[in-house]
Amino acid sequence: MSRPVLTVWYNTRCPVCDAGIGRQKRRLVEAVKAGRIEFRDINLEPDALSSRGIALEDIRRRLHATDAQGRLLVGADVAIAVWLTTPGEGWLARLFGNRLMLPPTRIAYDRFADLLYGWNRRKGRW
Repeated sequence: MSRPVLTVWYNTRCPVCDAGIGRQKRRLVEAVKAGRIEFRDINLEPDALSSRGIALEDIRRRLHATDAQGRLLVGADVAIAVWLTTPGEGWLARLFGNRLMLPPTRIAYDRFADLLYGWNRRKGRW
């Protein structure tokens, strides 16, 4: 089987992350079945991206993914890539991933991710 178009690593211990990815999995069920996109729990593969110098805590803080060419995507860029593959959500990718909106989208994603990460740490979800 060929390499998936997108492999996304996420934190299932974060209820917000897990719910968001669960929603995307339901929207992308055919792509998941066909092996075009994979969603992988970093807690089951804590060293999955260590060869790229990415620590477990980095992935718990922000989504990480690799594309079909093996390029690494982080944070908002992962969300945009997932939206591009999700039927009916390409408009989100075009809106938040265009040249003008991408910088503030990345900043907003990173700030939200920092808050969510802190909340999960305080709740002991590690």
